[in-house]
Amino acid sequence: MSVNDLLNAKHKIMEFEGAWQNAIGDPELRGAWLIWGNSANGKTRFTLQLCKYLTGFGRVAYDSLEEGASLSMKDAFRDLNMAEVSRRLILLDQEPIADLKERLRKRRSPEIVVIDSIQYSGMNYKDYIRLKDEFKNKLFILISHADGKHPQGRVAKSIRYDSFVKIWVEGYAAFPKSRYGGGSPYIIWEQGALDYWGTLELDNELK
Repeated sequence: MSVNDLLNAKHKIMEFEGAWQNAIGDPELRGAWLIWGNSANGKTRFTLQLCKYLTGFGRVAYDSLEEGASLSMKDAFRDLNMAEVSRRLILLDQEPIADLKERLRKRRSPEIVVIDSIQYSGMNYKDYIRLKDEFKNKLFILISHADGKHPQGRVAKSIRYDSFVKIWVEGYAAFPKSRYGGGSPYIIWEQGALDYWGTLELDNELK
């Protein structure tokens, strides 16, 4: 690719607004993002809020490898009124990665894919790279358990370095690092964040 080829290349950009733009900027609709955090800190709630917003830019498939179509997932979908985007989002009930790939090879398959979680996917880092390389025009959002403040395990840590957007969730707030700009914390649940942090002004909390 020449310099001119690169400079003239077309990219599908998602023009975010409001709190999402402040947090992530204007990201490209491709590549990989990583979200990680400890249990009971708002990780699933945040991921679903993000999915709901992303349905404005493409169809979303949420592969719930860990919880599946459980009662807790049903409650989370109900709490966030995900029925509003039911035509743009599907929940995959513990669909293995091999079956997910077959789904994505079909015409009109979802543009945005959430894999929850890396630890339940059975993928190693080479599997992740092959997945991303085969579907270069998809956006993959991978969810990880945490070990302290870091993604859990070698695979998740390697994916973190490769990801265009990295989001740490703690105390009902999301702290993004994005190649597309943004960088401001995103409040997942105001009361929960206030109870945890004692403030909603969180710009310096994890620096």
